[in-house]
Amino acid sequence: MTDRRIRQVVILGGGTAGWMAAAALSKAAKRQFRISLIESDEIGTIGVGEATIPTIHWFNQLVGLDEARFVRETQATYKLGIEFVGWAKPGHRYFHPFGRYGAPPDGPMFLHHLIRARLGGLADRFEDYSLATQAALAGRFAKPTDDPRNWLSTLGYAYHFDAALYARHLRELAESRGVARREGKVARVEQDGETGFVTALVTDRGERIEGDLFLDCSGMRALLIGDTLGSPFEDWSHWLPCDRALAVPSERVAPPTPFTRATADEAGWRWRIPLRHRTGNGYVYSSAFIGDDAAAAALLAGLDGRPLADPRPIRFRTGRRREAWRKNVVAVGLSSGFLEPLESTSIHLIQSAIAKLLSLFPTRDCEPLVAEQFNRVLGDDYEAVRDFLVLHYHATADRTQPLWEHCRHMMLPDTLVYKEEQFRRTGRIVLGTDELFREASWFAVLMGQGIAPRDYNPLMDAVPAGAALAHLAQVKQAIRAAAERMPSHEAALRDQIAAEPAPARAVA
Repeated sequence: MTDRRIRQVVILGGGTAGWMAAAALSKAAKRQFRISLIESDEIGTIGVGEATIPTIHWFNQLVGLDEARFVRETQATYKLGIEFVGWAKPGHRYFHPFGRYGAPPDGPMFLHHLIRARLGGLADRFEDYSLATQAALAGRFAKPTDDPRNWLSTLGYAYHFDAALYARHLRELAESRGVARREGKVARVEQDGETGFVTALVTDRGERIEGDLFLDCSGMRALLIGDTLGSPFEDWSHWLPCDRALAVPSERVAPPTPFTRATADEAGWRWRIPLRHRTGNGYVYSSAFIGDDAAAAALLAGLDGRPLADPRPIRFRTGRRREAWRKNVVAVGLSSGFLEPLESTSIHLIQSAIAKLLSLFPTRDCEPLVAEQFNRVLGDDYEAVRDFLVLHYHATADRTQPLWEHCRHMMLPDTLVYKEEQFRRTGRIVLGTDELFREASWFAVLMGQGIAPRDYNPLMDAVPAGAALAHLAQVKQAIRAAAERMPSHEAALRDQIAAEPAPARAVA
């Protein structure tokens, strides 16, 4: 019987995507095949993905990271959500929390109780009913618990970290499991004359590296999936018109906040990501509506600390490869597509591709049906995130700058139109089974951007209005008290950094 198993995997590109893939594959494979990673110290990485969402825990656990060491070595801070400033209209703020609204026993239907009360005249902010929001804005943090009676069970959290340090941390882990790093830039790609499969990469140092499966982590260059195999790029810039970013670190001037901030600006938005050793800042903008020099001036003027470098320019095009897996090449990270970091999804989309690759790991012939399924489900992920980002841009008021006028009147994806109309008319948030952002996230952004529902699930009327209002008042008071009992964010970080590494668990 012919051996059809993969024996050699080659990863082109390091950075966050390459070393995440190497760490995950080396853990899952247990040395069933050799893994080589080609990268060049001469090629820089984008490395602006310093903010994450709670799915990062799945990946860190998968590859076996110890949380205390990870937090120490990546200068990490905790993240309970994202504050949006000036998006719905100038001067307006709202918060997208990680976790659930309501009390521990409350499920997604709690949102309909809240909608019913607001339609009846309740003037409270919806943020009053989220423990993650109240804790974040008060500068407090505690980890979630599995105890369904505890208020901390309603929390979710992620991290801010230095992406370069994270890649270094993963590299150490991957190399300890046998991953071989090859220094160099690809000078030639060899392909099979009949199948078109990539067979080897030849570096500028003359080294020839053969493989059965190739992961393209070459970033926006997309050397294998794009240049070599010609997978077409689906351009989404008509929905997400920003095409450039400037990134600059600044001095830390205050204790780090347990949340990311995204501030709408003239031709895009500015991010603020607090780390332990510095603050990450950037301006994502459309070059059709502002010049590079003006964007740099706006970014520097908005810093709350002294800049530690000159602003670094990044050019991009929003969209995705129609086939992120073609023949025996799988694109992971920016080579498979780009969605701006407005909701901190860049690293999630990397780990999503890795998870799908592990689930659909091929034999040497790379069955086309396997690649088709990978492309379908990864494409669904990209489209769902795209719609969530577009929602932020088009649902605005009182912003007269040309970019925002353009976004307010642009045609929307049909999938987003349907979600918005469902919420407006019925208060319902309609989601697919595997969508990344769940009810609490959509509720926060829909409400925050000014899309208010006109109705709610009529089953809520089974609860007398007085009893429902009393429950809401109890929830609001209990959340305030629970947030006040939580330690400060800095104290929680100190405790985590001082923690002893968890004992290693035997691997079967």
